[in-house]
Amino acid sequence: MVTARKKDSARTPAKQGPEDVSPEPNKINASTPYDFTGKNLTPYGGLLPVITMLEKLDFQSLVEQTVTSKRIPRAMDLYRFVLGIVLGLYIGFPRLNQLRFIARDPILTGILKVTRLPVQSTFWRFVNGLHLNVAWQMLAIMRILRERVWAAANVKLEAVTIDTDTTVHTLYGEQMGGRKSYNPKNKGKKSYQPMLTFIAETREYVWGELRNGDRPSGKQIGDHIRKVCAALPAGVKRIFGRVDSGFYCHEAVEAYEECNVRFVISARKTPRLVEQLRQGKWKPSPKTDADAECEFRYQPEGWKKEYRFVALRYEKTREERKAEETEQYQLFETSQYKYRGFVTDLTEPIDLVVWFYNQRGGAENLIKEANNDAGLAAHPSGRFDVNGNHFQLAMLAYNLNCWLMLFNREPQDDATQLRHTTLATSRLRFLFVAAKIWRHAGRTGVSYSDHYEEKGVFQRLMDRLRRIVPRGSGYAPVMLPALR
Repeated sequence: MVTARKKDSARTPAKQGPEDVSPEPNKINASTPYDFTGKNLTPYGGLLPVITMLEKLDFQSLVEQTVTSKRIPRAMDLYRFVLGIVLGLYIGFPRLNQLRFIARDPILTGILKVTRLPVQSTFWRFVNGLHLNVAWQMLAIMRILRERVWAAANVKLEAVTIDTDTTVHTLYGEQMGGRKSYNPKNKGKKSYQPMLTFIAETREYVWGELRNGDRPSGKQIGDHIRKVCAALPAGVKRIFGRVDSGFYCHEAVEAYEECNVRFVISARKTPRLVEQLRQGKWKPSPKTDADAECEFRYQPEGWKKEYRFVALRYEKTREERKAEETEQYQLFETSQYKYRGFVTDLTEPIDLVVWFYNQRGGAENLIKEANNDAGLAAHPSGRFDVNGNHFQLAMLAYNLNCWLMLFNREPQDDATQLRHTTLATSRLRFLFVAAKIWRHAGRTGVSYSDHYEEKGVFQRLMDRLRRIVPRGSGYAPVMLPALR
């Protein structure tokens, strides 16, 4: 313990507690002594709310009843292997060999009921022994967990927006399925091109799959949209969909219509569409950043009927917009103008349609968060099926944060505020919390510092999570009011 000295050189302990102020600050410098005598200390005290939520939602039974494996190493059972990998990803260790850094962490080993995490090779044997369809099994588990979370967290969203997008994962080995294709940052490198869909209001990942690097964005988009809609909670009555021009195809439109999804799709430049734009009845566009706007009915080649198209026009003589803006807006140009075009079944005015579409930029940020913070882009194996399974485990780790934030919201919060709670921020606020694991009289507990700035929020979260109980075929809400 660091101590302060009075004038008579007597040693007195520094005062503790956020309200107490020491007569002098603790003085730490290069000559400060240190040791390793502290026992059962962890920097990941925030894992307690995570495991509380998972246990209350019966995650163990879901894993044991759903996930299949050809062989399971004797070090742990199947559930604890899955849980260990997911918690490692949640903490911020995307690769199995990095788990050695926390092999003896007392809260993680306590959750897994081992004295030390298995070695890397044991985890490898488990991952390689998982069946090919574990990726789809994890998606099924996440669908059930989403239903339970929404019930317990009193989420009553009758209308949701689903955003679908792709990303590029550059590969530096000989992974199966890696192909040379569109790769703007690492041209000529092999890559994967996963496709993912998120709920804009809650930031949740709904559905996705790992794909070969040469798979076009629009390939199998119709089937993807149908699976997304089937995975949404039963209480959702209205669905809105947004995708960029990579998914501009009749398959996407047909799937949206089949699932009763109202949609906006950024149009891709074609000669026939450009001709329609040239013949359009343009008028000033005071409520957008464009010079003019128009709308028309148009049936693209190969499509089965006409649809509403809306467009914005920009004078090329105006100052060129920034490169990132141009890419975001997906402008296409002629000799005289630049255009933005959209196909939609919305009936709102053009400016509202464009404003609604512009909000889909959040999906790109969510994918970036999953790549950088949840380990989505870390592909551990040369086998495509193993990487596909790891993909869904990483997205489960990503969703853990989304679900915790649904339980952690303030009573006055709406869905809009939840979009800004990233995994990186949550780690700093609620995961990286110093704690001591203690045992006394056959009981194990966790003690936190009284100086923890978020202790009030932490206590409120734990109180809510511990009140989660099954009720009939669902779960009783632990929060009021409902999130609508």
